[in-house]
Amino acid sequence: MTDIRRTIVLIHGLWMTPRCWEPFRGFYEDRQYPVLAPPWPRLTGDVEKVRRDPAALAGLGIAEIAAHYEKLAAQLEEPPVLIGHSLGGLVVQILLDRGIGAAGIAIDPAPPRGVWRVPPSEIRALLPILLNPANYWKTSTLTYHQFRYALANTMSEGEARAAFARYSVPTPGRPVFQAALANFNPWSATAVDYANEARGPLLLIAGGEDHIVPPTVVRDNYRKYYRSTAITSFKEFPCRSHLLIAQDGWQQIAEFALGWMQAQVEMRPRGKRIAGTVQQKSAAYAGFG
Repeated sequence: MTDIRRTIVLIHGLWMTPRCWEPFRGFYEDRQYPVLAPPWPRLTGDVEKVRRDPAALAGLGIAEIAAHYEKLAAQLEEPPVLIGHSLGGLVVQILLDRGIGAAGIAIDPAPPRGVWRVPPSEIRALLPILLNPANYWKTSTLTYHQFRYALANTMSEGEARAAFARYSVPTPGRPVFQAALANFNPWSATAVDYANEARGPLLLIAGGEDHIVPPTVVRDNYRKYYRSTAITSFKEFPCRSHLLIAQDGWQQIAEFALGWMQAQVEMRPRGKRIAGTVQQKSAAYAGFG
C-alpha cells in the first residue's frame, strides 16, 4: 500500500464542540495522520466558555456551517477525508456533493432533504427545541435527562453523566428546524444530489440504539444514493447510542472507519477521479456493511 496520510477533518454536531472528538483525534494522530478538528463558525473558546455565553451561536444555520468547512478544506494542499458526527455527518454529505473531500464518513448523520422517515424516538429527542418556534433564532440547552435520552441512552449512568459534564453545550436551534422541515422546503440547505456520480466515496455509520438518528433513518439515507455509481457504504454498530464516538467501544468505529478510508482513498492512485461502477458500489456494501 502506498504510504499516503491524508489529512482528516473532523466535524462535530449539535450540542457538541470539537472536544467530543478527543478519542478519535488521538487514535488517528497515533497512526501518523494529520488531524484537524475545527469548531463551527462563531463557536469560540472551550466548553465552559460556550456554556457561560452561547449568544454568538444564535441564528447559526447549516449553510454557514457548510461554507465554513468548505473554505477550510480548500486551503489544504490535498482533498481531506471528512468525518462528521450527527449534523456534522450531514455537512459531510453536503461537501462531498460539492466535490469537496477525497472521501467522507458520516456517523449517525442527520439526513439530507428527501429522507422522510421520522421515528418516535427522534421526535421525542428533538421536542425540547421544536416545541417553541422562538428557538429558531436562539440557542437551547439540554438537561441531563434530555441528554441521556437523546445522546447517551445505551451508556451506563456514570458514563452518561461524565459525557454530559465534559461535552454538552448549548446549540443553535436553527439547524434543528432546518433539518426537521427540510422536506417541506424545496430550497433547503440540507439538499444534496443523490445521483451525483462524481463525488468521493461515502460511508454511512449507524448506532443500533440511536434515538436521534435511528439506524432505519441512516439506512433510508443510504438507499437514497441508489442512482449514483459513486461508492456508498453502510455499517451499523449494534447497541450504540447517538454519541457512539465517545462512548465505550468507540475504538471499533474508529478502526472500521480507518480501514474503509484506506481501502477507498489510500489504495487509489492520486489524481484519478474517485468513483465506482455499480459493481464497485455493491462490493463496498458487501465488504463494509
